[in-house]
Amino acid sequence: MKKVIAIYPGSFDPLTNGHLDLIQRGSKIFDELVVAILRNPEKDPLFSLGDRREMMEAMTERWKNVRVDTFEGLMVDYAVKVNATAVLRGIRAISDYEYELQMALMNRKLEPRLETVFMMPAETYSYLSSRLVREIAQLGGSIKGLVPESVEQRLQEKLDPSLRFQQSTETRRRKKS
Repeated sequence: MKKVIAIYPGSFDPLTNGHLDLIQRGSKIFDELVVAILRNPEKDPLFSLGDRREMMEAMTERWKNVRVDTFEGLMVDYAVKVNATAVLRGIRAISDYEYELQMALMNRKLEPRLETVFMMPAETYSYLSSRLVREIAQLGGSIKGLVPESVEQRLQEKLDPSLRFQQSTETRRRKKS
């Protein structure tokens, strides 16, 4: 029997509970799910590629058939490289569908053996995007329940200069003791 490998590509900047919902549900459908974090030199991500990979690995270790990787360039080339036959994509709204349909059709043109599987998020996460989480966090709003607690903490550390100062002061104090 053929093993079905799917990739779930994205920037995951930051990882949200909506992403985890799709990963958890995708892990039940595919034999192997590769969460493929895109390195896009044209974007200025909040978190480094290494940070995003580290957070994703920590949050997905409970699913034995999920692995995390990074890629750059065309997603279809990466899919061929890892022997994937499917791409998992989340669709929250009609606007997502229009964009994702165009991408799926282009991907099919470039690599006809690659199928795109669209999945609706759980209703709880139907409005959630990394962009909105970043904006809320940057403006000092609460992102509790939108991202895993560890990601929330990393966002606070990244965006709150006083918190970074407090942590560095505590670190220096510990080193002196």
